[in-house]
Amino acid sequence: MRLRSTSRYGATRLSTVSLAALCVVALSACGARVDAGSDTSASATSCVDTSGDTVKIGFLNSLSGTMAISEQTVHDSLQLAAKEINADGGVLGKELEVVSEDGQSEPTVFAEKAGKLITSDCVAAVFGGWTSASRKAMLPVFEAQDSLLFYPVQYEGLESSPNIFYTGATTNQQIVPALDYLAEQGTTSLFLVGSDYVFPRTANKIINAYAEAHDIEMVGEEYAPLGHTDFSTIVNKVKSADADAVFNTLNGDSNVAFFKEYNNAGMSADDMPVVSVSIAEEEVGGIGVENIEGQLTAWNYYQTVDSPANSAFVEAFKAEYGEGRPTSDPMEAAYTSLYLWKAMVEKAESFDVDDVTAAADGITFDAPEGEVVVNGENHHIAKTALIGKIGDDGLIHTEWSSQEPIEPDPFLEGYDWADGLS
Repeated sequence: MRLRSTSRYGATRLSTVSLAALCVVALSACGARVDAGSDTSASATSCVDTSGDTVKIGFLNSLSGTMAISEQTVHDSLQLAAKEINADGGVLGKELEVVSEDGQSEPTVFAEKAGKLITSDCVAAVFGGWTSASRKAMLPVFEAQDSLLFYPVQYEGLESSPNIFYTGATTNQQIVPALDYLAEQGTTSLFLVGSDYVFPRTANKIINAYAEAHDIEMVGEEYAPLGHTDFSTIVNKVKSADADAVFNTLNGDSNVAFFKEYNNAGMSADDMPVVSVSIAEEEVGGIGVENIEGQLTAWNYYQTVDSPANSAFVEAFKAEYGEGRPTSDPMEAAYTSLYLWKAMVEKAESFDVDDVTAAADGITFDAPEGEVVVNGENHHIAKTALIGKIGDDGLIHTEWSSQEPIEPDPFLEGYDWADGLS
């Protein structure tokens, strides 16, 4: 059975993406959101060529622009996974031929390049995207062309698509555990800071609903455009509000400017801790350890995870890219996504989208973060939640763990306080 498209975000906000641009890029996708029981394959004929010794896959990441600080490392980990898989015999005996494209940190470019990869390069699947704006721009393209996107980054939830596998965390695997942790630490007031696009705005609606149900006062909520670098006004508001903690949903290199200003204003993790959900090891170096030491993060993987699978992954990544390169959650989720696709294809004994999605349920992989399991109903995976603290070594060390993988609940159906959000 094909999964129905169940994006319930309402009037989807695509940031700077114009509907006209998407209609041009997606061709017949304009207005073609898939409903329950519909058959996308009727409107899209695959040009994937599996007749030879190779099969093409696409990597679509921002290698330029404000998101490059985060997405370059995802691209690198995907390349590592492809290299390892090819060295081990490929997928169904076929060598992976990678076609890479630069999303340029622009949602419209992501949609355009997704269309190119599917219809011109004829890839069997695409791996990439970071911001929710980029994902939502690509979603109608993949649904109209009945192709597969593996999206590797934590996001705001309230979505599932028959053509997307979400290998990063959904809300109940990252944001909700972070809020539970703060509540357990005695937090009674929060200040929200985020980038002005889909993920932070939706995440903060969820955080506000949680706060209301748990007697946490919201003392401020501020947004800045992606790429924004002047945070003096926002930081002054944060300082004046004197909250118990800050919940940070800034993305990209805006985090560098925010934490430098935070530090310049004389604030620290001891005074007003910041919990970030988009800062991983790669970003710590760009921000400067001196500006962010002691601050908290919520993810599902850190380089410091102690397991044989992670030790092998870290060793392989550093051997490929240098000892100074850290590993991080989004790149680990991207690395894992390629192995999950491989397992789906081999279980299905086919590269066909319908066959692959039908085979997806229950697929497991001993990932660097721990064993992950694919949920065939909502196309997310079970993941263990981790709260970490940034050390003076630039790495993130686990402060708290859920201990066991949390089943994905993208629409927060298991939480009474979330009624009405989806």
